[in-house]
Amino acid sequence: MTDVVWHHREDLSIDQHLALRTAAARLKVQFDAYYGAETIERFLHSSYDQFATGSTIPNFLPLLAERFARQRLTALAKVEGHQDDGRPVVLFLCVHNAGRSQMALGFFEHLAGDQAVGWSGGSEPGIEVNPAAIAAMAERGIDISTEYPKPWTDEVVRAADVVVTMGCGDACPIFPGKRYENWDLADPNGLEVADIRPIRDEIERRVRELLGELAVPAVSGR
Repeated sequence: MTDVVWHHREDLSIDQHLALRTAAARLKVQFDAYYGAETIERFLHSSYDQFATGSTIPNFLPLLAERFARQRLTALAKVEGHQDDGRPVVLFLCVHNAGRSQMALGFFEHLAGDQAVGWSGGSEPGIEVNPAAIAAMAERGIDISTEYPKPWTDEVVRAADVVVTMGCGDACPIFPGKRYENWDLADPNGLEVADIRPIRDEIERRVRELLGELAVPAVSGR
């Protein structure tokens, strides 16, 4: 792959440079039928910058950038009609993408399995997922500890079939003709696990209801 972006980045260490080059190569294998090297590296570059200013773990940034770039390129490919496997896509949005939307995504992926696609984002992404929310979800056997706060982007919103908003107000993106739902839920930020449990349980109820409306049956036994 031609080094379109990274040789201009003097802020990167040698290890980060190599990690991003490797990430770009993996993304090219997945998306080169639709997009050229320059587009793929541009998405990886901008995804890296989304996390670079707030992350306290620089060595983890290339992996975060690759994961986010893969989601964005998948969304763009759907929007542009290059690929669409027919599965419904639901995007969960809140302010920090650290509590409500992450719990909703956790339940959605747990219950839907591979029958649907779930994404999440925030209007003002935090630094990490709320540890108390992680603990509350672990009580239900769902691990959201590997998730990370991230922003939304236009292609991700446009690719979603349903956009569920939770407290982001006027900052939530609006695209005409798209299905929106607003879930009025308390913000778990700063709460103890005991206080988060009722929020968690209400999120599960709403996710199950949404899956029913989408005709996506819960995975057996869940």
